[in-house]
Amino acid sequence: MEQNFTKNQMQNMKSKFIFLFCLIGIIYQSQAQDTVEIPDSPRTFVTQHSGTFHGQKVNYKAIVKETFLKNSKGEKSASMWSTSYLRDGVDPKYRPVTFIFNGGPGSASIWLHMGFFGPKVVKVDSKAESDDGAAPYQLVDNTEALLDISDLVFIDPIGTGFSKVIGNGKNEDYWGLNEDAESIAQFIRIWLRENKRWQSPKFLAGESFGTTRAAKLAEVLEGDGQSVSLNGIILISQALDYQGSSSWQDNLISNFTYLPSMAVTARYHGKAGEGKSIEDFAQEARDFAYNEYLPSIFKGELQTESEKDAIAEKLAYFTGLDKTYILQSDNSILMHRFKKELLKDEGKAIGTLDGRFAAVETDQVAEGPVLGDPSDYMTEGAYTASFNQYLLDDLSVDLEDPYLSSNGQIGSAWRWRPVPDGRYWEPTYVSTARSLSEVMHRNTSLKVMVANGYYDLITPFFDAEYTFARHDFPQERIEMKYYEAGHMMYNRQEDFDALSQDIRSFLEDVLKKD
Repeated sequence: MEQNFTKNQMQNMKSKFIFLFCLIGIIYQSQAQDTVEIPDSPRTFVTQHSGTFHGQKVNYKAIVKETFLKNSKGEKSASMWSTSYLRDGVDPKYRPVTFIFNGGPGSASIWLHMGFFGPKVVKVDSKAESDDGAAPYQLVDNTEALLDISDLVFIDPIGTGFSKVIGNGKNEDYWGLNEDAESIAQFIRIWLRENKRWQSPKFLAGESFGTTRAAKLAEVLEGDGQSVSLNGIILISQALDYQGSSSWQDNLISNFTYLPSMAVTARYHGKAGEGKSIEDFAQEARDFAYNEYLPSIFKGELQTESEKDAIAEKLAYFTGLDKTYILQSDNSILMHRFKKELLKDEGKAIGTLDGRFAAVETDQVAEGPVLGDPSDYMTEGAYTASFNQYLLDDLSVDLEDPYLSSNGQIGSAWRWRPVPDGRYWEPTYVSTARSLSEVMHRNTSLKVMVANGYYDLITPFFDAEYTFARHDFPQERIEMKYYEAGHMMYNRQEDFDALSQDIRSFLEDVLKKD
């Protein structure tokens, strides 16, 4: 009996072992199918070009290149793609180089590449009145590109453009505040080594979350035993401290930081500020925000009804909204409601990235815009089509993989936690402002330019002022610039020209003093 039982046990164990072995094989096969094969060597596409930039004839090469990033074990774990524009006929050792990226998180560098910094740029309606429609779109030479004074390197973070994890790499190794900065820092050091550019003056240029990244990246670049000190950082539509750019209920600071943007946007649409210049009306809104609105916000229900009424009267004056609606909102107007309410009598909602844009809504009674952001969907098609054609025609890049201008999976999977697992931390608003301030105190040559769009309704100009007035920033090394457009102020031709001149002057001033 005991011997038969043992045989039965052994048979059962054998069956379970075979099942387990098959299961492991299936899992392994499934994982292997999801693993991107590691190419034998990085792929590179090199083309020669010439152009006239700021009146100078420049011969340059464009290099679209794959760079392998490695994990802590020294294994290739990601393929990061970049596009470098390098001037010919000059000594590269001391030539300035500017590293450029967009934001998201989850956006490739296409917007700054094709919208402003690249040797060719796409043009959309400068007046923000017309949709970009369908192809063909207008692609023109960018005669104000910076190639006469700086090489340009456009970086696509992992999960965007052609960049992706490979081998045993995992998205979570790169999709996070710290992880992202560390991967970009690794790329920059590799680029400097491969191109023998450690002595080059170095600049960063980021937009939106790209400014969050730039501040954290500047800190990360100081470490790992290979310190990289920056000469200058260009922040386009800064987002260093998210409390001031998150229009959520009970976030009192955002009511304060968004008000001047609401005011100038209402003025643009003829709802407020009649007869006043944008500068004067913006300053009037700033003064009200600091001296009357902020105390009111924090006093809350300790105010009398007459005090609330007086604030509502002023808010109606600045925003163009109905006073009754403002009182019903408890004198706190959330941005998504403002975008829907401002032109409600016309059945339109205004843009987030650029409040100048307006489009007819399909649902007239929804709390916020239902079609999305008109300043996005009225321009995105032109950028995407133009860049993909530019890759094929001008840069001779022909890959089967699609170029992802944005990746919607990244935002929801992003790790915002700024401290390692296991370390105590209570969730708070994202902020890299203190990181940048401390870097500027350690690197006393570092200067920062901040470009602000008056009609930017996602990263408001007043929030930039509020952010840089705090965190112990060295005020003498911060330059604030303003433009009569939105988040991508370069979509307006007048501001494209002004921003070009401002950045050029900033670089020249930094280089002259260095």
